[in-house]
Amino acid sequence: MVFGKIEYLNLLPFHVFMKRFSKSSQQSMSMNYYKSVPAKINKKFISKRVDAAFISSISAKKFRHVDLGIIAKKEVLSVLVIPHAKDEKDVESASSNVLAKILNIHGKVLIGDKALKHYLDNKEHVDLAKKWNDKYNLPFVFALLCYHKDKSLYTSIEKSFLKQKVKIPQYLLKQASLKTDIGIKDILNYLQFISYDLDAKAKLGLKRFYKEVVKLSQL
Repeated sequence: MVFGKIEYLNLLPFHVFMKRFSKSSQQSMSMNYYKSVPAKINKKFISKRVDAAFISSISAKKFRHVDLGIIAKKEVLSVLVIPHAKDEKDVESASSNVLAKILNIHGKVLIGDKALKHYLDNKEHVDLAKKWNDKYNLPFVFALLCYHKDKSLYTSIEKSFLKQKVKIPQYLLKQASLKTDIGIKDILNYLQFISYDLDAKAKLGLKRFYKEVVKLSQL
């Protein structure tokens, strides 16, 4: 089994959980990881070279998924547009580039840990999730945990992950801090802005996004 692993800070709690989950299940002997950025993992999943992954919402609509996602209730801090810059997509992104178009926000799209660093450096930015919430009063769903087969396994992962609060070991926080040049306190604070539960309101937000995507395609 190949699992697409996005190594952004927003999924650090999930990766810690999966390490423990795989050790306590029969999947531990067969779980391999393909590590990359969202746009590349989307392509690998669609071509079935990855069995499951958090897939960008814009690409996830046609695929089976559980009620786990990467969700911003309001602001997200790591999906930004740099205003007064030339319009430019982030090549690592899929949904965020489309979101900027839907919101008619111009500038350079920046996602992931580099965007969080930009935010923490107090540089000028527009938080796309906050703008979405301001306009629609709904969460924004950036990605969904999609799979091609083994529904029962991913349902089990969903239920197990959502019912527990994952504690990230200090050594992993230190590793993440060194890798991203972001302080441990800032990492922990950032993670408070991320939700993983695709609840009823998040589903409404996702439905609204798909509706706006259709409108955009008709322009």
